[in-house]
Amino acid sequence: MRIMALDVGDRRIGVALSDPLGLLASPLMTIERRTPDIAAAIDAVLALADEHAAEEILVGIPYLMSGRIGAQTRITLDFADELAARAKIPITRIDERLSSVQAERILAQTGITAADRARNRGATDAAAAAVMLQAHLDAKP
Repeated sequence: MRIMALDVGDRRIGVALSDPLGLLASPLMTIERRTPDIAAAIDAVLALADEHAAEEILVGIPYLMSGRIGAQTRITLDFADELAARAKIPITRIDERLSSVQAERILAQTGITAADRARNRGATDAAAAAVMLQAHLDAKP
């Protein structure tokens, strides 16, 4: 089962995709959000899901470290709700706390410098989506 994961931000959406067996997550791409228009971003996500035959989409929810809901959490939950209303496949909300930190660490370990990561924030966003997706895949029985 192929699963897509999203790290939703105000400027970019990091996208990751599992292999067809649902065992391994890989960063796929970053969707640039040129406007705050949720509909355009959702159109892009749904087109990618269709292109890659995704059977489920995970949306990372950035809860505060306390577990409470902050401003960005509410924005992302609204995005997930709108995506769920339009999608023909299941939309699952997952906790994304610390996924960006883990993604930064992984990219650093692969030799990508801090300056290169700063210039290409999209790589970190897609890697964060892959971190979330891999954790989800690993937790499945």
